[in-house]
Amino acid sequence: MHKVLQPAHWAPPRGYVNGVAAKGTQVFVAGQIGWNAECRFDSDDLVEQTRQALLNVIAVLAEAGATPDHIVRMTWYLTDRAEYLSRAKEIGSVFRDTIGSYAIAMTAVQVAALIESRAKVEIEVTAVIPG
Repeated sequence: MHKVLQPAHWAPPRGYVNGVAAKGTQVFVAGQIGWNAECRFDSDDLVEQTRQALLNVIAVLAEAGATPDHIVRMTWYLTDRAEYLSRAKEIGSVFRDTIGSYAIAMTAVQVAALIESRAKVEIEVTAVIPG
């Protein structure tokens, strides 16, 4: 559905790709945080908030008839880089369970805070539905 862009002489990245080319209907999902459909946090745990944020992304994508397979770009905003790195295996497991493929151009940045004070992660995506 999309083409991974990887210069031949570059070392392959882990957990993301350097670029993606896709053609079709673009879907832009605003940053999703780890709260539920009633805008309440069920957990203050980073891994659980990540799971919920990704489920929220999937729910918004579904409104456009898209699935995680259509995601071409993802940006993560995190309030604690050290916690993210120390829990990377758990977060990776949640990612595989919800999104599946790592063939997504991804960026992760640490921010001083998110607008919702309990939020530890915010994830926004761009998806392309072929056709």
